[in-house]
Amino acid sequence: MTTARTTRPGAAHRLAALVEDALGGPLPLRLRAWDGSEMGPADGPMVVVRSRRALRRLLWRPGELGLAQAYVTGELDVEGDLADGLRRMWAAARERRLHPPRAGLGDRARAVGTAVRLGAVGPCPAAPASQARLRGGLHSKSRDRAAISHHYDLSNDFYRLLLDETMAYSCGVWTGEGAGASAVGAQRAKLELICRKLNLTSGARLLDIGCGWGSLTLYAAERHKAQVTAVTLAREQAAYVRGQVRERGLEHRVEVICQDYRDITGGDYDAVSTVEMGEHVGDTEYPAFAAALHRLVRPRGRVLVQQMSRGRNAPGGGAFIEGYIAPDMHMRPLGETVQLLEDAGLEVRHVESLREHYVRTVTAWERTLEERWDDFTALVGEETARVWRLYLVGGALAFEQRRMGVDQILGVRPTGEGVSGMPATPREWYEQLDRP
Repeated sequence: MTTARTTRPGAAHRLAALVEDALGGPLPLRLRAWDGSEMGPADGPMVVVRSRRALRRLLWRPGELGLAQAYVTGELDVEGDLADGLRRMWAAARERRLHPPRAGLGDRARAVGTAVRLGAVGPCPAAPASQARLRGGLHSKSRDRAAISHHYDLSNDFYRLLLDETMAYSCGVWTGEGAGASAVGAQRAKLELICRKLNLTSGARLLDIGCGWGSLTLYAAERHKAQVTAVTLAREQAAYVRGQVRERGLEHRVEVICQDYRDITGGDYDAVSTVEMGEHVGDTEYPAFAAALHRLVRPRGRVLVQQMSRGRNAPGGGAFIEGYIAPDMHMRPLGETVQLLEDAGLEVRHVESLREHYVRTVTAWERTLEERWDDFTALVGEETARVWRLYLVGGALAFEQRRMGVDQILGVRPTGEGVSGMPATPREWYEQLDRP
């Protein structure tokens, strides 16, 4: 790989020296500064620092958050394939043993010196408008409602643009053939698989905690004739699902409740589902959440948890995800979630990884975002659209590289005598899944 240099040193050269010192190795990507100077490898994507303000953000917010702020505001950009750029950064970190930018006193002093010479010193720039601003105690009901609202109440029109006709905002199941080879087919296959795992039959009572825009609720009511109680904290979602219930004539089968899972009363449900909602519960609160799942389902009733996972060293989504997408998110290793569910009295009977399926699911959403970019920017503004571009591209890469996972965990509440009511084998769950 060759390194090209301009004939006259410019801002890019000073920035490159600073970045290479911080990373502990050579630049993985080419860099262009606001004065037109360039530095770094000649091939691949180009990182463009459009203004001194981007450097100022990094001085005040070193690392991922400062980079994200500069990117979503357009002060820093990537020319070429963003996914390729991020992939090269991760590869360089892995193969060349580069490390995240340090924030020691010596490093900060050198950074400030470079910033002074480049005229980038100044007060801390205000956080972008799209960044979450939560108040109150961690995982208090009011703060949880605000966290959910930040992400899911963006607007129903936005999610209609992004998602397919099922309005399922979770990992699909890509069967690789038939209808399952499309995004909508993958979502329908996922919904059918969940209903089969939960053994939903006509009249069965399903509690759908964190129902989203009602994809599972509506599917279970229409296709399996279940009686569904759908619960969400997001008012926009609740309004959308209620509208769909009326439009489809399902008032006799579906009840939609906008409330916190901690306020759910009653119980004796035949089945309980919670699809990619457990990540929002919190670490210390999860045992109580698992206990609620056990309490709400009847003996021999089944509980399906579809949930993302992450290693112990990175339990959150990272500074960008927690600042812009899912504030207060917490993920844990799969085994720890299984243990918490079993500690609550559920017997875990089946676990299935969908990690590779999420790569395809998120990639499909990102493709839609790019194809409809003008519509998205007209609806929510370019800053929010750039937040979602970074989120989706980075998310697909995290699942691809096994830095994140997602699993379906099926549990049952056995009777006092240990009777589970589970089938001898799960073979029938997967028969003709691409043609539900």
